[in-house]
Amino acid sequence: MKILVGLSGGVDSAVAAYLLKQQGHQVAAAFMRNWDSLVNNDISGNPTLDDPVCPQEKDYQDALSVARALGITLYRIDFIKEYWDEVFATFIDEYRHGRTPNPDILCNKYIKFDAFFDFARSKGYEWVATGHYGKVTHGMEGTRLMKAADRNKDQTYFLDQVPYQAMTHTVMPLGDIDKPTVRSIAAELGLSVATKKDSTGVCFIGERDFKAFLSNYLPAQPGDMIDIGTQKVVGRHDGVLYYTIGQRRGLGIGGDQGKWYVAGKDVATNRLYVASSHERGWLDSDSCLVGRLNWLCPGASLRGAQACAAKFRYRQPDNPVTLEAAGDGRLMVRYPQRVPAVAVGQEAVFYDGDVCLGGGRIEQTFLDGIDVQQRIQEHVGA
Repeated sequence: MKILVGLSGGVDSAVAAYLLKQQGHQVAAAFMRNWDSLVNNDISGNPTLDDPVCPQEKDYQDALSVARALGITLYRIDFIKEYWDEVFATFIDEYRHGRTPNPDILCNKYIKFDAFFDFARSKGYEWVATGHYGKVTHGMEGTRLMKAADRNKDQTYFLDQVPYQAMTHTVMPLGDIDKPTVRSIAAELGLSVATKKDSTGVCFIGERDFKAFLSNYLPAQPGDMIDIGTQKVVGRHDGVLYYTIGQRRGLGIGGDQGKWYVAGKDVATNRLYVASSHERGWLDSDSCLVGRLNWLCPGASLRGAQACAAKFRYRQPDNPVTLEAAGDGRLMVRYPQRVPAVAVGQEAVFYDGDVCLGGGRIEQTFLDGIDVQQRIQEHVGA
C-alpha cells in the first residue's frame, strides 16, 4: 500500500513509519505545522507574543532526522489557518461559554483526519497512518476502531469524532505493542527521538502555564470561590472560565476539610462553587445529554434503549450506560450508579467491549432529572 504517515517529531509516529516500511509498504511522511509559536493573534485579531514553549522547529528537525534515518520522503505542510478556524477558535468560544472543550478531539477531526487526509489524497496516497495507540481493522463488516493492546496508552477516546470515511483509509501500526516496546525499537534503530518525552498540553500548542495562556484570549476576571456546604466564601478564583468540573489542583484552599474540588461555575455571576471531600456528592450526575454525535460503525442506529459502556474523560474506566434517543440527533445517556465530574463540553465516548462505537459532546448533566448546575445554584441561592 502507498501510505503517508503523520510524522510529529515524536517517538510514536517514528516507530509507526518504521513498522510500515518493514511490512513492505511504500511509505512517505508529512510534518504538520499548525500553530505559529512565535507570534499569533488573539481571537479579536490583536497580536500576542507567545513563548515558544513547544518549539515546532525543533520538532520538525526531529521529524527530518527520523525521515532521513528511515530513508523516506518528508513533506512539510502548513495548516495554521485550518487549525485556527476549525480548532482553536472553537476551543476559545467553548471556554468563553463556561464549557470545557477537548482540543485533541477537534484536532483529530479537522486536521489529522481531514486536512491531512485531503493532502495525502492530493499526493496520490490512498492511506494515512498515525502514531496513535489504537487499532483499526478492515473487514467484510466494515472498518472498526478498537482499543489498543496497551490500555494505559489507548487513545481511542480522542478519535471518536474522526469521519468514518477517513477511518476506512487509516492504519495505526502501534495498536498491538506497548510504549516500552516502541521506545526499545527506536533505541535499536538509533533514532534521535528514542528518549524524547511524550508531548502533553494543548494539541500542537504544547506545555505552558495554561491560565496565563488562556488569559491572552479570555482576560482574567477574579471572583469569589464559594463552599457549597457552608455557602461561605472560602477563597478567590482567577476567572471561572479557567476551571474544570472535578478539578482539584490549583485551588489554593487550605483548612482541615480535606481535598477540595470544583463542583460548579456560574459564568453570569462569576462565581466558582467548590466542594470539600466530605461533600463530593455535589459532583455526581446520573445522566447526561449528548449531541454532535459521530458514529464509527457503519449503519449504527439506535432502536430503543441500548446498553454499552462510556468514558466521560480520558483514561477513565468504562462506565456501564444506557443510550436513549433524545430527539434532534441527540442521546440521553443514563448511568444510575452515578459518575462524578462529568463535565459539559467534554466528550462521551461509547464502547462495545473493545470496539469504539463513536461519541459526542456532553451538553447537560442531570441528577434525579434536575440539571446539576441549576441544582447547585438553587442550593446556594444564586
